[in-house]
Amino acid sequence: MNKLIFIPILAFFLCLGCKPKEAKQELGSDYVPRIAIAGIGIESSTFSPAQTHEEAFHARIGDSIFNRYPFFNKETAIRNRAEWIPTLLGKSLPGGIVTKEAYESMVAKTLKMLKDSGPYDGLWFDIHGAMSVVGVEDAEGDLIQRIREVIGTDVLISTSMDLHGNVSKRLAEHSDLITCYRMAPHEDALESKARSITNLLDRLESGKGKPKYKAWVPVPILLPGEKTSTRIEPGKSLYAQIPDVEKMEGVIDAAIWIGYAWADEARNHAVVMVTGDDKEQVSAGAEKLANAFWNVRQEFEFVAPVATLDESLKMALAHKEQPFIISDMGDNPTAGGAGDVTWTLQKLLAQNEFKSENGPSLIYASIPGPELIEEALKVGVGGTVSSLAGALVDDRFAPPLKLTGTITAIKKGDRDAEVEVVVKIGSISVIVTKKRKPYHTEKDFTDLDLNPREAAIVVVKIGYLVPELYDMRKGWIMALTPGGVDQDLERLGYKKIKRPMFPLDADMKDPDLSARLLRASDKLQ
Repeated sequence: MNKLIFIPILAFFLCLGCKPKEAKQELGSDYVPRIAIAGIGIESSTFSPAQTHEEAFHARIGDSIFNRYPFFNKETAIRNRAEWIPTLLGKSLPGGIVTKEAYESMVAKTLKMLKDSGPYDGLWFDIHGAMSVVGVEDAEGDLIQRIREVIGTDVLISTSMDLHGNVSKRLAEHSDLITCYRMAPHEDALESKARSITNLLDRLESGKGKPKYKAWVPVPILLPGEKTSTRIEPGKSLYAQIPDVEKMEGVIDAAIWIGYAWADEARNHAVVMVTGDDKEQVSAGAEKLANAFWNVRQEFEFVAPVATLDESLKMALAHKEQPFIISDMGDNPTAGGAGDVTWTLQKLLAQNEFKSENGPSLIYASIPGPELIEEALKVGVGGTVSSLAGALVDDRFAPPLKLTGTITAIKKGDRDAEVEVVVKIGSISVIVTKKRKPYHTEKDFTDLDLNPREAAIVVVKIGYLVPELYDMRKGWIMALTPGGVDQDLERLGYKKIKRPMFPLDADMKDPDLSARLLRASDKLQ
């Protein structure tokens, strides 16, 4: 990293959480709060046949949690403002519903560690907010309630979330402080997490403790992230209103959750929350943001042009600059898709334009194929493979594909994929993985001796492009392909979400968007 860039970033994390001078004076200069760290994070599509098991969470236990975030480096102010007691932090790629066994195993470990290491002044609850678990309604609400039963109701909990998470009333009541990202794509993820910690530290050090008021406003809107990006309007201006509310006297934090569209639970909808000590300001701020959201609901559109796959390919082949990126949206593993739907790849391999080595160069990222991986490891780079890949989990739209081609690269050791292989078939370079993996960065490709900037077409299983791919693109289309995160919400078949819900009930009456002032966590008994 360029030193000129690194220095301000380091300075940002060093001074994040610098203590207010008066805070230490109020509680005494020797006060160091004891704060636990816990959380389980995933987006889980209940419309995918996939299930997520415990190993997918790569759970960090104890001090290894500190290595995940730069603001926990030993030299940072945040690290030195408290005695931190890290327990279990599990973070998985988005995927299918979590098995009950996996959930209960991680919860049991968390609760035991919390019980063994208490008491605490605070807890940082680091979650995503869109986890679905077999047989459990409102998984994050269940988790925080069970944590409360161990650590008590006096402990201050600050909950940090993705804006695509869901905030049930139970989660909101058991959280004292709560916030989420303000950007999609999530370029402010670290900043938001640090803010949630700093809010916690400030309230503990000042002796103010739990905020007096928490305003929770459910907003009956359920939209995919591909329509609510803050890169464009109206999301850009909507989220730009948050800092003004946060600056209001007596307000600690304000947040807007878009919610998660690909799970079918009553909590799946948008939410606005504002916390603070001034009842009028907290309520007014929450109602302002909730009404602003509702008033622009009709303006949300896809963040990029969308088309069928056939139309997308025609545009890509006619495009003069490279790379032209096609988002294979329906099976997007970054939103909860199984990642192994072969429908798009089957269509690509059938295209005459790509059957010759001299055809337009296309990179396809990616498809899981453990059987092909095993064969590729035997023959090595330069060898020929002919083996099945894909559709081991989600075969609803196309069957497993027989891929026959030359191995051009093999890479071992990736955290998610474990093993990656590139198979050249005509002019298409297909990335096959042992386990599913999204491809976000240029390095993901160059590590496999692929140059995405020189490819005519790059097809990625993703929705809206993350910053690095977005900056690389010379053309981009989001293809309306099938899968567990289908963008056509109408055909998903919701049964449990609260109705009416926009846009499923487009002509619904205006909802009640008045602020609901929730009970404090120590008043729930």
